[in-house]
Amino acid sequence: MTVRLGDTAPDFTAPTTQGEISFHEWLGDSWGVLFSHPKDFTPVCTTELSGFAQEKKWFAERNTKLIGESIDSIHSHVAWVQNVREKTGVYMDFPIIADIDMKVAHLYGMLHDNASSTAAVRAVFFIDQKGIIRLIMYYPLNVGRNMEEIKRVLEAMQTADEKGCAMPLNWKKGDRVILPPPKTLKDLDARLGEKNIELVDFYLAKKELA
Repeated sequence: MTVRLGDTAPDFTAPTTQGEISFHEWLGDSWGVLFSHPKDFTPVCTTELSGFAQEKKWFAERNTKLIGESIDSIHSHVAWVQNVREKTGVYMDFPIIADIDMKVAHLYGMLHDNASSTAAVRAVFFIDQKGIIRLIMYYPLNVGRNMEEIKRVLEAMQTADEKGCAMPLNWKKGDRVILPPPKTLKDLDARLGEKNIELVDFYLAKKELA
């Protein structure tokens, strides 16, 4: 199965390091970031999930829950979480799905045969408060994700939804946003007369958010 942007995130019930969860019920009215990793007790995956754990408060402040996934067993997950806590002091206390039967990996299209037929690739799924998949990222097995980009796009999507605008290249919080282009001649005239905007052309206008 392949999920696409705009799809409802597939629901599932699965064991995790926080107990069994039903995904939609667990997500509730929060945003969610679901991320897969190829294997427990591997170096790149350890840096990645530690990174998510260190940013858990940042995500929580933006009404966003974190949940990991791999095809390892629950016993492997628990041992890995404890090992990382002992060695680094980082506690990966968000739920990590034990997807031994690969049910979740198949539901979300995490298994890419040309990369690996036995491990989920490094995928990140951004799910909004309505349960809709808004953004998908894929990384190869040997390259870690960019946490700053993950944070940037989440904040961009949430801001765009709230303010009814779009985001230019490399947008970060505090930057100007792009206003929707005019749809009528009346809107066009209003745009040309509008103050306090950066008018590149009538269809490309930027504005600072209040």
